[in-house]
Amino acid sequence: MNIGTIILIVINFVGALAIFLFAMKIMSEGLQKAAGSRMRAMLGRITGRPISGILTGTAVTAAIQSSSATTVMVVSFVNAGLLSLNGAVAVIMGANIGTTITGWIISVLGLGGGSSYFQLPLLIAAVGLIFMFMQRDKMKSITQTVMGLALLLIGMNLLKGAIPDLSQYPSLLEGIASLSGYGFGSVLLFVLIGAALTCLVQSSSATMAITLLMLFKGWIPLDVAIALVMGENIGTTITANIAATVAGTAGKRAARAHLVFNVVGVTMMLIIFRPILMVVQNVFPDNAPMALTLFHTLFNVLNVSIQSWFIPQIVWIVTKMVPEKEETPTDERYRLSYISRGPVNTAELNLQSAKQEIQLFSKQVLHMYALLPELVNAQSKRNFEETLQRIANYEQLTDQMEMELTRFLTAVGGGDISGHTSQRISSMLRIIDNLESIGDSIYQMALTRQNKRADALHFGDKLNDNLAEMYQLVEKTLMVMDANLVDYNRVDNEAAQQAERDVNNYRNQLREKHLEDLKRGVYNYEVGNAYSSLYAQYEKMADFVVNVTEAIVEQ
Repeated sequence: MNIGTIILIVINFVGALAIFLFAMKIMSEGLQKAAGSRMRAMLGRITGRPISGILTGTAVTAAIQSSSATTVMVVSFVNAGLLSLNGAVAVIMGANIGTTITGWIISVLGLGGGSSYFQLPLLIAAVGLIFMFMQRDKMKSITQTVMGLALLLIGMNLLKGAIPDLSQYPSLLEGIASLSGYGFGSVLLFVLIGAALTCLVQSSSATMAITLLMLFKGWIPLDVAIALVMGENIGTTITANIAATVAGTAGKRAARAHLVFNVVGVTMMLIIFRPILMVVQNVFPDNAPMALTLFHTLFNVLNVSIQSWFIPQIVWIVTKMVPEKEETPTDERYRLSYISRGPVNTAELNLQSAKQEIQLFSKQVLHMYALLPELVNAQSKRNFEETLQRIANYEQLTDQMEMELTRFLTAVGGGDISGHTSQRISSMLRIIDNLESIGDSIYQMALTRQNKRADALHFGDKLNDNLAEMYQLVEKTLMVMDANLVDYNRVDNEAAQQAERDVNNYRNQLREKHLEDLKRGVYNYEVGNAYSSLYAQYEKMADFVVNVTEAIVEQ
């Protein structure tokens, strides 16, 4: 085999693999868009029983055809406190079962001799659906799924053609055979190769397809293929761990649980390697790819059946691996906590991450607002200036959060999204804009306090009491807003509207009394101007707060 032939084989293989990966991507995204809201609802209904999480993980992964998407979503849910770590481990176990569906699709359709008969009809059906249901989001998602499946079959056929018959290259066949001639040592070697290959490709489905093809072409025997598949189960955990790099302690623990689960499972399977090999060979004596697919399913089902009894122990292990860190919720440094820049990049996951980032944005605004009384009660110039600087830091943070989230959501909106997703993005952008405006209002109030102090203006007890009452009313609107941002399906819009009306009514009372006091000369113009600026800014802030709830209702 000369260098030119090798280069040509590599180019053909990489091109075919790219088509296969693209097909998996669009098929998975189509399924996720079609099942998006149900998918989130299923994860939200997980009970404390392991079987609930296992069945949910299996169903969700089978539905969206991506264990990586499921595990990244689980990390996100745990990080947000919407899912317990025990529940997350159960879901991850189920995801490992659900992902075996891909292997059966490839074995039955992709490697079968009749697979080419499905490609053109599926493509024609997809194109027909596009023209028939152009404006229906649900049908667009189904069309995308059908097209993805057709391209997946095309990609499998291209991969089959790209992998050469090694009988024509006996020296290469001998080299591969030599690697599998070390008994159990070869099994361990190919487990490592499978893990490394999956880390590189970032798709266990793709490496499973490659392994099935090498087995189909006679490159490797069944025992080597099984070793590769076990390694792939370890390698696929890298996706969740990448996503968890920006997550909190709970999210990191969920990702580590995925790794521990698969490493322990592979270790157990190595102990019974020969017996399980004999079982699958006896079931499919003349069809090695089907035997491998059966092993993949048996491996994950047995692994879950055994380890599901030890979920508390797995949680204990990952808790030791990722100890609790001291976190300061009022930290004024900015960092994305939920948005992942990892390889899984679908609108459904992105909007869930953005939703959690918006909740963090709201918490930062509440921390910023809580600093206003400290300005009023500052006993010294130094204390006042330190508090003012903290508010200024928060103001910069809110600006940065708005910029980062707007950039992120704009990028998501630039992709292939449904009309409902587009509406959700618009709503989130409005929420972000109003949260940043609340931060601006708080900062403006702090500057007014600074000017008042610099000009030695003095508010009497009555004015201070009025502003303290206004502070309490606006704080109530902020608390309602923060609660509404937790669950968009349980928004208390009436409570938000009533809290804002209370602020408006009290502002009207203060304004009327303020105008009378100015006429009567109770206080001078400078004091009155600072006072009216503050209560007006409170009322303006309440408008921004209620806008957030209204934007949630629009989704």
